[in-house]
Amino acid sequence: MSKQRVTLTQFIIEAQRRFPAATGDFSGLLDNIATACKAIANSVGRGALTGHLGSAGSHNIQGEEQKPLDLIADSAMRRGNEWAGHLAGMASEEEADVIAIPEAFPRGRYLLLFDPLDGSSNIDVNIAVGSIFSVLKSPRPGEAADLADFLQPGTEQVCAGFALYGPATMLILTTGQGVNGFTLDHGIGEFVLTHPLLTIAEDTQEFAINASNERFWEPPVRRYVDECLAGKSGTRDKDFNMRWIASLVAETFRILVRGGVFMYPRDSKNSQQAGRLRLMYEANPISMLIEQAGGSASTGRDRIMSIRPESLHQRVPLVFGSKREVERIIRYHQEYASGGETEESRSPLFGTRSLFRSP
Repeated sequence: MSKQRVTLTQFIIEAQRRFPAATGDFSGLLDNIATACKAIANSVGRGALTGHLGSAGSHNIQGEEQKPLDLIADSAMRRGNEWAGHLAGMASEEEADVIAIPEAFPRGRYLLLFDPLDGSSNIDVNIAVGSIFSVLKSPRPGEAADLADFLQPGTEQVCAGFALYGPATMLILTTGQGVNGFTLDHGIGEFVLTHPLLTIAEDTQEFAINASNERFWEPPVRRYVDECLAGKSGTRDKDFNMRWIASLVAETFRILVRGGVFMYPRDSKNSQQAGRLRLMYEANPISMLIEQAGGSASTGRDRIMSIRPESLHQRVPLVFGSKREVERIIRYHQEYASGGETEESRSPLFGTRSLFRSP
């Protein structure tokens, strides 16, 4: 790219030119997703001025209380992408079933999955939220998609990304050739490339986890966090900082920019759920971005993107970020599962007593 400002539209067209057989169908889909994100950003940015804060008085398929902006964002994504003929079907975190393309519109070759407004519980306190999306190829292009068409592992994604509605509105995107960040220039109404080829450092001294769930963690997670908290006086011989924004998109962008590790691990809080985050709408697209930026993403046991989905709203544990830290967490899970011990695992920090509590 030249030193001149490059808009998302220019970026997409230049990328398309590298593939002579490209029809422009995929480029059109990305443009529609970006337009929908702009509409959502506008609604989010107006906040209380529109009277859309508080509860919508309803719950989604996940059993979570919906905000008015959840419904607005869901509608913006659906209406912004159903008409152009790029999609065979859609799926939303807010909807129980696959979203059919209306009969009035043609059906295309791609499938779109999205979390229309991630972190919406933060809206009322004005913390950054966002939209997450994942694009798959339809196994039956031109035909109406059914549930089976969507149940593809994350390795089959052709595109993943998220919009971040914070102090600046940003679009973070990968098509399998690195990760690029675009910032919305409100003066021209265009996303402009501002963060080319984001890369995650392999090492870090920063981690993010919801410490209020500490009593439910498995021993490998407790071991890792306790070592971080012990800092220079512990086995890691370096101090760590802990962060927790409670907004997956904000956590992901922070890690893409300055490194770190994020953990929403498997725990015993709800024995009916294998994890907290949705595989199809959150874990897969975030994992594709992280891996494309040189990081790693895992359940703590398995690579996220290798999981073959069993249902549209399947939940999984999610650990991602700087590669060496994620590998360490995986190793701790392996050692615990095998019953093996190392000098580190024999440390008092591996016991049930936590540094969050008094001896």
